[in-house]
Amino acid sequence: MTGEPVFQYTHVEAGLVENVVLRPTEDTETYPSGWKYTLHLGTLEDLTLVRYDNAHEDTKGHEHHTAAGDVGDVEFPGMEELLVEFWASADEYWDAAGGDPPRPY
Repeated sequence: MTGEPVFQYTHVEAGLVENVVLRPTEDTETYPSGWKYTLHLGTLEDLTLVRYDNAHEDTKGHEHHTAAGDVGDVEFPGMEELLVEFWASADEYWDAAGGDPPRPY
């Protein structure tokens, strides 16, 4: 069973959209990590710049998508570590676009 999001936000600014949804789950067959998550940064024209997700964790594992293509065999370091990694990658795009998403760090 997937729970309610424990952390969720969407921020749109400077032509970019950042969407983060983290849900704990007890469905360890489908989500062995104990999480169902999407960490996404893209453009308003639907171009994915960086995204981490585990929509198919039981069959494909943890996925990392970029504008240049998908990165295979992504390790899951833990939810907090992955979120920090996502924010670090996303900040490079935000800095280039002159945006400043409100983040709790």
